[in-house]
Amino acid sequence: MSYATGRSLQAAIYAHLSMDTGVTSAVADAIYDDVPEHAPDLFVALGPETTRGVSDSAGSGAIHQLRISVVTRREGYMAAKTAAVAVSDALQGADLTLDRGRLVSLRFVRAEAKRDKAEGTRRIDLTFRARTDDTGL
Repeated sequence: MSYATGRSLQAAIYAHLSMDTGVTSAVADAIYDDVPEHAPDLFVALGPETTRGVSDSAGSGAIHQLRISVVTRREGYMAAKTAAVAVSDALQGADLTLDRGRLVSLRFVRAEAKRDKAEGTRRIDLTFRARTDDTGL
C-alpha cells in the first residue's frame, strides 16, 4: 500500500479545476482546500478522502475515494448544480499529470445534495474514485 500519491493527486485536481473554464465560469477562483472564513456565497471545496492500498508484485498503488463539495448560501440549488455539473464534467475521465506517481483512472461515483439549516447553506457532495500507481519508489 502507498499513500505517496495522495498529495500529488490533490494538487493535480486543484490545478485542473482552477484551469477549467466551465468551473471558473461557475465559481470564478473560489476553489479551496482550506475554506476561508469569509468565503463567497458559492464555492468549491476539496474535502475528505479515504484511501486503500491495491499494491501487488508490480508496484505500489492506491484507490482514493474523494469528496469535492459545491457549497452555496444562495436560495435554491440551481447555481450549485451548475457548478457541480462543471466539476463533474471537468474531472470525469480527466488525464491528470501527477508530480509523483501516475493516475490510472478517475471516475464519478455519486452525488448528494443536502441543505444545512443551521449553517444556512446548501451543498452538493460529489464523490470520485481515483486509482493511482506510485512510480516514485
